[in-house]
Amino acid sequence: MTSAPSLLTTLETPVMRKLQRRLAVLCAALLLGGCASKLPTQVDRPVSLAQPPAASSALVQISQQRQKAESKAGSGVSGFEILAGAQAAYGARLALVQGAKHTLDVQYYAIHADASTARLLEGVVNAARRGVRVRVLLDDFHGTGRNAQVMRLAFEPNIEMRMFNPLPGDRDSPISRMWNAATDFQRAQQRMHNKLFLADNVMGIMGGRNLGDAYFDNDESSNFLDTDVLIMGPAVQDLSGSFDSYWNNERAYPVQSLISKQALEDMQKSYQARAQQSNGDDTAETSAAPAAQTAQAASGGARPSPPDGEPRPDGAISPEQRERAWDMQPVDLRTVPLVWAHSVVLADAPSKIPAVDSDGQTNPLSAAPGMLDNKRLNQLRALAETRHPGHSPSADSVVDGLVQLLAYAKKDLLIVSPYFVPGESMRQAFKDAVQRGVRVRILTNSLSSNDAPIAHIGYARYREELLRDGVELYELVSDESDLRAAFGLGSGQNSFREGRRVMLHSKVLVLDGQLLVVGSMNLDQRSKLQNTEIAVLVRSRKLSGQAAGMIEKGLESAAWHVVLKDGKLLWEAPQNTRLQDQRTEPDASLPLRLMLKIISPFTPDSLL
Repeated sequence: MTSAPSLLTTLETPVMRKLQRRLAVLCAALLLGGCASKLPTQVDRPVSLAQPPAASSALVQISQQRQKAESKAGSGVSGFEILAGAQAAYGARLALVQGAKHTLDVQYYAIHADASTARLLEGVVNAARRGVRVRVLLDDFHGTGRNAQVMRLAFEPNIEMRMFNPLPGDRDSPISRMWNAATDFQRAQQRMHNKLFLADNVMGIMGGRNLGDAYFDNDESSNFLDTDVLIMGPAVQDLSGSFDSYWNNERAYPVQSLISKQALEDMQKSYQARAQQSNGDDTAETSAAPAAQTAQAASGGARPSPPDGEPRPDGAISPEQRERAWDMQPVDLRTVPLVWAHSVVLADAPSKIPAVDSDGQTNPLSAAPGMLDNKRLNQLRALAETRHPGHSPSADSVVDGLVQLLAYAKKDLLIVSPYFVPGESMRQAFKDAVQRGVRVRILTNSLSSNDAPIAHIGYARYREELLRDGVELYELVSDESDLRAAFGLGSGQNSFREGRRVMLHSKVLVLDGQLLVVGSMNLDQRSKLQNTEIAVLVRSRKLSGQAAGMIEKGLESAAWHVVLKDGKLLWEAPQNTRLQDQRTEPDASLPLRLMLKIISPFTPDSLL
């Protein structure tokens, strides 16, 4: 078992690093008298839309054949497969990239420049070079440093790339970027959190995963437990409609309007020089430039030979990571086990995030609620089979829609939310469900498994109230060595790596064993009020049963069961492990716990 994280270790988490940098930036900016730069105002955004599924596409033919073979499928249904493991999630994306003939639409909050992404984006470049129209839409928050090299996709033939809600400033200068973020803090923290991977408008993947090693069991120090769904059929066209609304929105800026190819190349050379100096020789290979440099995309994507420089500079791809990424195999889309069912897609409108006026300043009046339309809300009601026929749901966002869905539960609610900050209205919805006789079980991150410890504040302040309301709470064990049996970690090609930290990233809801929700949203105030989100709701006992089985297995053997005993919190250890019950946050250091208590009064739910 790894030791409890120290305060220093905890401060190395991404969110805490961001907070540290923001303070440093503010101090530096005050000393230097920095001023905020502006975004471009004369931006050419050619409108483009998803193309109808074409009969000449092999993916279309596979989807049609599979639906026809499913005699009970009926009309208007789509096929779904839960992608819970790294091989399934990565292999499905590889299959879509390799099988696409006409279009690829990719929308993500984060695309990290690392080994797993490198192979996927090589495939994207190769697809473009064989005539596939590629559109890549990326939230701008992580578009700095090495990750900015992903933007070089925009300069590849047949690929368009746009950045959503960009921040002004030098992408290779944390001070410049963070100063501009601090001067427009409200807009900067509102992000496009949607995740879509769509091929030929007939097959797609959506859910919780970003693109990066930590999401595909290929990071040396940490691993996200996540869930996506592979979708075939008409539901993909609804996802494409959502993509188009973001792609053609004024908040989406073509990469060429933000940075030049030469500037990106200069950034890459500068990073390589620093990496070589750090390594002491010139053999180190960096993780940047996933398409243009990492892997011979122009020459057919042959497997690159892993380099052998030791020690490696921070952020470099190790030979083992490269091998693991290239050992992943595409799934066979003709045989993946699908469940055919009716579904509805819920998506926030891009206008949930404020736009920027012609003078470069945020226009708060341009922001609007998530704007779920009446058609979607009526579909939601029908899908849930409400026992209140006269009740018409109303919702301004995906999270609001899901909170409305809670009112339809009759027997059981299973919820997985990595960041769980319910607020008073959501807490009341859970309380009402329990009083109706509904069993409510929620799995979230423990403090030690949370990659953003500050977000734990918002959960902890509601924890005792929820327990008194009758809600059952579970928190993920953070040490991978305790999760091997529960989630199959350490088996197969990605052998167990001692000391890796496991973090929960899945966003799943199962209602009464018959309705499954998978999406990008957390049940927190950030997803409700600030980030844009997307979800798919599937009415299927079979698919819901599969998801519930996986969740319940995790609750039993991979999560602390939090209860009130003698009026105080007790973390009951999961079954069949060497772990012992705890009276304080498991595996979390005293300095970390004290720090969170100190800053808790100054951190409203809306910022968590």
